[in-house]
Amino acid sequence: MQSSGKWKAFLSHPRMVHVLATGAVALVFWALVQKTYYQYLNYTFVVATAILHGHLGLSYSEPWLNELIPAAHGMYYSVFPLGAVLAVLPFSLLKDWGIVRTYPVDAAVVLAAAGGFWFAYGLTALRRDFSTPKRLMLALWLVLGTWYFTNLLFAGAWQVALGLAVMGELGALYFSLVDRRPFWAGVFFALAYGNRTEILLTAPLFLAFLVQPEWTRLPDFRQLAKRWWPAIWRFAVIPVILGILTLAYNWLRFHSAADFGYARIPGILKEPWYRHGIFSIYAIPGNFQGMILQGWWLRRSWPYVIPDGFGGSIFLASPFLFLLFRRPRGRRGYYLSAWIAIVLLTVALWLHGDTGGWQFSYRYAMELLPWLLLVFIEWLPAKVRPLEAVLWVLSVGISLYATYLFMWTTLVR
Repeated sequence: MQSSGKWKAFLSHPRMVHVLATGAVALVFWALVQKTYYQYLNYTFVVATAILHGHLGLSYSEPWLNELIPAAHGMYYSVFPLGAVLAVLPFSLLKDWGIVRTYPVDAAVVLAAAGGFWFAYGLTALRRDFSTPKRLMLALWLVLGTWYFTNLLFAGAWQVALGLAVMGELGALYFSLVDRRPFWAGVFFALAYGNRTEILLTAPLFLAFLVQPEWTRLPDFRQLAKRWWPAIWRFAVIPVILGILTLAYNWLRFHSAADFGYARIPGILKEPWYRHGIFSIYAIPGNFQGMILQGWWLRRSWPYVIPDGFGGSIFLASPFLFLLFRRPRGRRGYYLSAWIAIVLLTVALWLHGDTGGWQFSYRYAMELLPWLLLVFIEWLPAKVRPLEAVLWVLSVGISLYATYLFMWTTLVR
């Protein structure tokens, strides 16, 4: 009887909801990722394996790895930043030690999804008045009710990098706002910007979150700086180290610290969307169309509505976003900071010539999701409202529907 009581107490512990829900998310992704879509596009994995053997690139190029860059000395390099390569280095070690035979991309996808949910649910603790169903709703919305779900299941190097970047952003937000640990916030921020370089633009916001408790305690700026400094250097140490290593990595490959090699991909500058360069203000209208306005295709037979395979409005992909048009509540500083991050990242994404290629909705906007979650945390009422429940069910249903169309049919074009 005593052991039974301990078991009931264990299951009723508030943390168990978090643990069990994370496990359920992992199982969903594990079941679906078996239909891996682009698992052979494993740029980061093959380069990480080469690094294990003392090389920065490959001495060969497989025909399906068409974004490898040939160098004059017979080597092939990847355009992915060093952080994205290092992030999958543990999986290369598993193969190198003989524990697995091939790239365990399914494990990488499940880790990104489960880790993203873990920190998303943890971040909802910012609102102490939130009910458990509301916290679950918001965390599950991010991983199951958005374009994140389908795109991560594609399992290519680009999608895995985006999934790890999202997990990094969520981890950095959690350790900056909920459980303030500057060092771990910096570790996860390095994971985020190491996979998606433009996330570096949000660094000042994380620093502001970390020094916020000391913001009004001391009137003298010098005294404030002394109080801020421990949090600043603990946060910055890993991102700065990664930044220096990335610049060195670029220099060793391309003899330029600032050159990530994207413009060196054979034939890429001849593609029509790059006629004004890799980044250009002329790319903004196309990206705006692809992310905000682009609709779905109508058919005369079942299924009657299908997404476009080269972009689509994020509002159609996740109608839950229509809640952003409601009147805000909560702490203004947090949701204004989130909107600043969303604007900065969106501008960086819209300046890129390519709108994302083959994708569900606008895959680049995956990195906006942690900040949209922060907006919702400070934006929405404490309990689940009927409209929220309807939009949540609709969003998850659309994600499942899109996943089915992309992975088990040939209808998407």
